[in-house]
Amino acid sequence: METIVNKVAESGIITLDLAPYIPADKDIAVFDLKPFLFREMILREKDYRAALLTHDWKQYEGKHIAILCSVEAIVPVWAYMLAASYLQPVAASVYYGTAEEMIKAMVVQRINNIDITEYTDKRVVIKGCGDTPIPDTAYIAITHHLRPVAKSIMYGEPCSTVPIYKKPSKTA
Repeated sequence: METIVNKVAESGIITLDLAPYIPADKDIAVFDLKPFLFREMILREKDYRAALLTHDWKQYEGKHIAILCSVEAIVPVWAYMLAASYLQPVAASVYYGTAEEMIKAMVVQRINNIDITEYTDKRVVIKGCGDTPIPDTAYIAITHHLRPVAKSIMYGEPCSTVPIYKKPSKTA
């Protein structure tokens, strides 16, 4: 009787799934300055400050907040800063830009915080498909982060990969 050998399992390849580095939609919220503008065009400082005082900040508790203005208006930088100061005690983090831009920045930050020691001199496959959409920036960030230590980096699944990087062999 012939023994079936799982060559992928015995290859020493580490599969790295980037999905856990993507924040969940429930953890993301947007703070839009549009409702605080007079006629969706003008920011009146006195009215804005008064509205922020009565705004329900609890809705942002523990969430990552993207601050933006969704209409074309001239908004002074201090207006975003003031919103950020109100969000600081309740929000997990605050970012200027769209939710999509914030997610990309968060993913890159999370990837850059990965301890690369476990990938030193290892063959790594960056998982290429799954149920969670992965932004392209994540694949670029992980390649940049692992290249200095990994023996090789591949994209796809262990049974079918696209080679990305292979450390040159040392010659005596």
